[in-house]
Amino acid sequence: MHTILAPIALYGEAGIAMASSDGIWQWCHPIFAIFIGDYPEQTLVACTFNGQCPKCTVPAGQLGEHHSYPPRDLNKALDAYRLADGDVHRFHAACKDMDIKAVYKPFWEPLPLVNVYISITPDILHQLLQGVMKHLIKWISSTGAFGPAEVNMRCQIIPPNHSITLFPKGITFLSRVSGHEHKAICSILLGLVVNLALPDRQAPSRVLGAVRTLLDFLFLAQLPSHTTSTLQRLEESLGRFHDNKEVFIDLGIRQQFNLPKLHSLQHYRSSIALFGTTDNYNTEQSECLHIDFTKDTYHTTNHKDEYAQMTVWLERKEKVAQHANLIQWQEQAMANKGHMAHQMEPLGPPHPSMYVVWMAQHPTFKAVSFEVIKTQYGATYFRNTLGDYIARVNNPTYSGRRLHARSANTLIPFNSVPVFNKIKFTLDGNSETVDSIHVRPEQVDIHGRTIPAHFDTVIVRGGTQWSMHHNQSKFNLFPCLK
Repeated sequence: MHTILAPIALYGEAGIAMASSDGIWQWCHPIFAIFIGDYPEQTLVACTFNGQCPKCTVPAGQLGEHHSYPPRDLNKALDAYRLADGDVHRFHAACKDMDIKAVYKPFWEPLPLVNVYISITPDILHQLLQGVMKHLIKWISSTGAFGPAEVNMRCQIIPPNHSITLFPKGITFLSRVSGHEHKAICSILLGLVVNLALPDRQAPSRVLGAVRTLLDFLFLAQLPSHTTSTLQRLEESLGRFHDNKEVFIDLGIRQQFNLPKLHSLQHYRSSIALFGTTDNYNTEQSECLHIDFTKDTYHTTNHKDEYAQMTVWLERKEKVAQHANLIQWQEQAMANKGHMAHQMEPLGPPHPSMYVVWMAQHPTFKAVSFEVIKTQYGATYFRNTLGDYIARVNNPTYSGRRLHARSANTLIPFNSVPVFNKIKFTLDGNSETVDSIHVRPEQVDIHGRTIPAHFDTVIVRGGTQWSMHHNQSKFNLFPCLK
């Protein structure tokens, strides 16, 4: 961030000539105006601790209260961070007094006209849809309120309608719900709970009031334009929700509302008045790019975990790239031979002498026992074959019975070997991969599903020397068939 925003420190005060979209040159002063991110990123940028508000000085135990607190003092924070080059103990003591992290030189410290505490903006996706509304859906679906059976039953009897999304199996069974799905749930949520009875015949009016006012806040916060009246209604909706939220404590669903994302709703009015409507800085826009980037995996694997998506996507890209390299190599070989299309014959694999084998610097597994190699890798006679190979290398003139006897008396002082699960091939030292060998025994993924074993079939021509690269050093590989 220091590197990316370095020009702003210079041109923020001095200014720079920039052309607008109509071609007119303006003298502009670019500044770091807003920061868009989820709560964990907000606390990192503001150098605050988890469980605190990155914008104001609300005590950590009072995030669920509907009260206003003074904003964080930027000047005092800057005074504390300027002590970083001096006495370390004094620097840490000053940060502790300010209740901020002792970060060395935050990226926003030298930027002109920047107040990072004000620059942190509301986030409809993570704060409301994936935050407060997610909690509200869980609260009203709990057994202490209306119960999952009743809520799901009402989802199932909703008649088809082109303007809403149907949930024929209900909403309580959903896992890793996306922001789009939470929007669809919010559009029918009030209708799902109207006229439902609470346990012990308690009056549901306060629960309905909490649901309705929080939905009002959600939809008002997403308006594409605001007036003083709409901002006032936004604030009133939040106040009425806080008036009714104690019903969830009375029902035994919650013990407290000390939620940072719930507290963040108190800063929506001031941020909208300062920076404009929330569609200018909603993380839903960047989240859509992420979903588009991994949408194939998202729809086919049902793995919505981000790391799983990226891993599978990268694996597929690698396989496509390997296949494309093979096709390119075949086409190039055909072109070099100069045959006409009707004279072309099926192209076989290149001669082994053309291969350069590239191995990873480190094995896939450092120590695999002979028993595992026998049972999981299918190399039943690995130990005997290894003994034959050692005997043949040590006694190159032996053959027949003498070699077999020497092999039987060969002592192997270890019972495990390193295993490489992939071998890559290039042509004549070219770094472009033209083929590869993959070996993978049966395994279980993180979701408990069994992944079948995969062993590529390889035919090895004995007695032929291959050139091999391993850890950037070249040596000869004498292939042997197990």
